[in-house]
Amino acid sequence: MPGGNEPRSYYVGVDVGTGSVRAALVDQRGTLLAFADQPINQWEPQFNHHEQSSEDIWAACCVVSKKVVQGVNLHQIRGLGFDATCSLVVLDKQFRPLPVNHEGDSHRNIIMWLDHRAVSQVHRINETKHSVLQYVGGVMSVEMQAPKLLWLKENLRETCWDKAGHFFDLPDFLSWKATGVTARSLCSLVCKWTYSAEKGWDDSFWKMVGLEDLVTDNYSKIGNQVLPPGASLGSGLTPEAAKDLGLPPGIAVAASLIDAHAGGLGVIGADVKGHGLACEGQPVTSRLAVICGTSSCHMGISKNPIFVPGVWGPYFSAMVPGFWLNEGGQSVTGKLIDHMVQGHAAFPELQAKATARGQSVYAYLNSHLDLIKKAQPVGFLTVDLHVWPDFHGNRSPLADLTLKGMVTGLKLSQDLDDLAILYLATVQAIAFGTRLIIEAMESAGHSISTLFLCGGLSKNPLFVQMHADITGLPVVLSQEVESVLVGAAVLGACASGDFASVQQVKQPVASPSDEGKDKKTPKDPDYVPGETEFPKFLGP
Repeated sequence: MPGGNEPRSYYVGVDVGTGSVRAALVDQRGTLLAFADQPINQWEPQFNHHEQSSEDIWAACCVVSKKVVQGVNLHQIRGLGFDATCSLVVLDKQFRPLPVNHEGDSHRNIIMWLDHRAVSQVHRINETKHSVLQYVGGVMSVEMQAPKLLWLKENLRETCWDKAGHFFDLPDFLSWKATGVTARSLCSLVCKWTYSAEKGWDDSFWKMVGLEDLVTDNYSKIGNQVLPPGASLGSGLTPEAAKDLGLPPGIAVAASLIDAHAGGLGVIGADVKGHGLACEGQPVTSRLAVICGTSSCHMGISKNPIFVPGVWGPYFSAMVPGFWLNEGGQSVTGKLIDHMVQGHAAFPELQAKATARGQSVYAYLNSHLDLIKKAQPVGFLTVDLHVWPDFHGNRSPLADLTLKGMVTGLKLSQDLDDLAILYLATVQAIAFGTRLIIEAMESAGHSISTLFLCGGLSKNPLFVQMHADITGLPVVLSQEVESVLVGAAVLGACASGDFASVQQVKQPVASPSDEGKDKKTPKDPDYVPGETEFPKFLGP
């Protein structure tokens, strides 16, 4: 690993979100040096059907990858890591796109994570009460892959199901596209496909739900080679993919992560020493990573499995190796805020005023709330207005996709003040949802003392403040705001061999009383990994 005056090493992280693809160039100390983003297309042919194109997404990956490495010595780029939304990609036996729609448009070959078409299918799966469901909070979500696969079998038998050769989670599709290796990431299969890190696939589940054809040929269509996130794939980047991405052929490509898990990996191990924070000296298991973008995901880890009703997991080694993961979530939080604000009668006025001031609409709304709060704290502006935020169902902890949203306390007035207060009430509702998830996790055995936020909404001061106020917990923001991209780059660094694992440089988080004492390191023969350790992204 380079040190001193030796050349720097670089890693590329690529993050495929709901609406855009982003890439970053990161050095061996985790510093983000270059960033690029590119929008991607979405289709909604009917209500609750959300589709994308794998070809469109790969093209966007190529655009952003080429941008972030401009002017860089390509010989210093050591690894590439991908993360993406947990959307379902369908290809035929020759790896060509297949249609996931009634129109027969094979360009649209992805059922997006937020797609809720498989409501009937998920109800039937949950009625089986199969034992694998205990690892998803007791109830499978319509946003997972089994109900979507069953929907395809029941609705698009001839045009899609019978022709399908490969069903990929989107992160795994990207790593296959880069390397030609069909191995799946443990993260994707454990979190969204009912795979067990300890036991593998459960034949009885697939047969019980009517997907017994996936068991044949050793699960070749959904994955029979499973690797931990960060593992190096095959011979690295293929010449064809290297040309597309503007990267050197043969560089290491890592087994991938789901986007929220990349954010969790990038933020949950933040080095807090020397900042006077209350969480210094506390175990990493006391941290809850909240990745808040189009949706919010709440990642808590534990040394032993904890079963939380209505909260996904426990998943072993799905995010941080050796730890169990519980994942709470709120579906379409960022999208809900946009929906409430953009659908209001005063939105055109808001847009005009924000543009005139050179601000985003949310920066303008935040300043407008400060203007109208007078002497009271801003949170009290919503004393008569309340939002129930489950416009797309409740993911956690109620796990009820049939729930709907609600606003109470509406008046006839529709001016900018009303819009600002409705926006505030929506943000508060999301924070109360986080509090409900934390309470469920703590009731089951977690002990959470600090929130670590990342993602687009973490850049909104009001969103952060409301989470602190409503949960009563301190909120830590990473100095590097693009934690998801850093998480993706960590994978590339691990795959390159420059780091032994995503947790390579482990150091106990010292409490003040421990300062100056001798501390054992992983190189000591009697070293025992402790609960107070966390992953960092630094050179050895």
